[in-house]
Amino acid sequence: MTRGEEMEKAIYTARATVTGGRAEGHGRTGDGALDVQLRTPVEMDGKGGGTNPEQLFAIGYAACFESALGFIGRREHAEVGDVSIESIVSMHPTGGGAFGLGVMLNVTLPQVTDPARAMELVAAAHKVCPYSNATRGNIEVKLTANGQTVP
Repeated sequence: MTRGEEMEKAIYTARATVTGGRAEGHGRTGDGALDVQLRTPVEMDGKGGGTNPEQLFAIGYAACFESALGFIGRREHAEVGDVSIESIVSMHPTGGGAFGLGVMLNVTLPQVTDPARAMELVAAAHKVCPYSNATRGNIEVKLTANGQTVP
């Protein structure tokens, strides 16, 4: 199936418009449910006082990954419980004036007490999560499950 064919079969499409970029910008979803002021963070010599693309990506990835864990739990008849995900997105220079992202997802599954099982569930979610599939091979993504590094 080609990318065009995949897009034609979309089960959901999000729309958003941004003006002004990351420094002094404004972003709004097509349905108006999300309306944010975009600002460069103080750590990047900006004024702060708004959100930024990395924060939005961190929230989006964590939310998507949690849904993927729920899907895996249902598929494998495993109770994943009250999942919590700390999502850390870092921007770094890649050389030649370009920039890249790195992601760390620290997944806590308090009701999964077997460390090996927790790692299996997180690894399986990483295979089905749309954000994971979009980033695979493009950016470094590190995962932990209940404090253990997922290979």
